[in-house]
Amino acid sequence: MSNTQRIVDDWIGQFEEGYWPPLSMLASIIEEVGELAREINSLEGYKTKKSTETKVSLGEELGDLIFSIVCLANYYKIDLEDVFKKAIEKYTKRDVGRWTYKKEGTA
Repeated sequence: MSNTQRIVDDWIGQFEEGYWPPLSMLASIIEEVGELAREINSLEGYKTKKSTETKVSLGEELGDLIFSIVCLANYYKIDLEDVFKKAIEKYTKRDVGRWTYKKEGTA
């Protein structure tokens, strides 16, 4: 993730405006989550798109969401790789015994 954060920072650094204010970045994240939800809703057949709506891939929406999250993390100088590892450790400790582990040899 460090490389991803560096790529985003380099890209944003090309522009005089730099990063948006934090609340604007949060609004962007929420907007992207909404677009992702719209795509999943359509993909799963719960709410099909109108013929006038643009076809967008689920991957594209996830990419937009990741970009927005990385921007906010960069603004606040948060190392996403570090916090992600801590999140996995937290879930591993907290959820021990909550899930059924696969037996060896099964995919």
